[in-house]
Amino acid sequence: MTAEREGCVSAAQFRRVHHLGVQPLGDLVAVIEQATGIDVAVLDAGPDEHGLTMRDPVRGTIFIGVARTRNPMRQRSTLAHELGHVLFEDWAGSDAGDWSDRDPAEIRADAFARHLLVPAEGLRDFIGDQSSVGVSTLSGVVQRFLISPPIAAIALFQAGYIGEATKQDWMTLTTLQLAARFGWADQYQVLRASSDRRRAPQRLLARAIAGYVEGVLPAQAIATLRGISVETLMEELSKVGVTPAERPVAWADPRELPDADVDLAALDADLAAADDDDGQDTTAPRNIR
Repeated sequence: MTAEREGCVSAAQFRRVHHLGVQPLGDLVAVIEQATGIDVAVLDAGPDEHGLTMRDPVRGTIFIGVARTRNPMRQRSTLAHELGHVLFEDWAGSDAGDWSDRDPAEIRADAFARHLLVPAEGLRDFIGDQSSVGVSTLSGVVQRFLISPPIAAIALFQAGYIGEATKQDWMTLTTLQLAARFGWADQYQVLRASSDRRRAPQRLLARAIAGYVEGVLPAQAIATLRGISVETLMEELSKVGVTPAERPVAWADPRELPDADVDLAALDADLAAADDDDGQDTTAPRNIR
């Protein structure tokens, strides 16, 4: 089986097992976290770093990280690509987001990402039986499935809607060009703003908030996870009623303390003795010449 075919089969299986159908996937971070239990984070990273997958071989814990970017479609394909590495257990071959070398594992992860994001059946449901498609159709596919024009062009070619020459031509287009030309630039700007924000793993953040409510974790820890100021966080949480629980300590209430029976007679005696000593002249006589 070719790497392309392996990626296609695995993507279809992932959708089937997790009851995702063939429709576009929405928030891909949430899809991955809810379907697999894998922690996903959007991080600050260098311009040439897109994504990475890490696995603790002792505990089996898996973490996927992707870079903040103004290119939301690339971020989604990176997430799907890294998920492919996880499912194929490409721990040794996964290359922390450097896609310059197209070895079989990378080609397979690319294929998985493409078929996961835009399954052929979903594409046919969307386009129907059109005998020919134009750039407006390409724009619709990009907008609906939230994929890049190159991925959309490849999917349209594989589904038999366009030929090789058209595919190559459309792969040079950008999402911004299509959004501006076909009237969904406002939506694209919202997507760009969302993909350019840090995002902590949901399970980690939920545990941190639970700790804050229980009074065992400071608000600053949550603010650091989210990359916002503690003032902003406190205002946000207080507006929705998320505050540390009031936990009065019973023994700290002075009304609950027992009466103390203290005998101060010995102390009074010592103080009286000290007063008597102060009244005596203890200065030794000196010889005066």
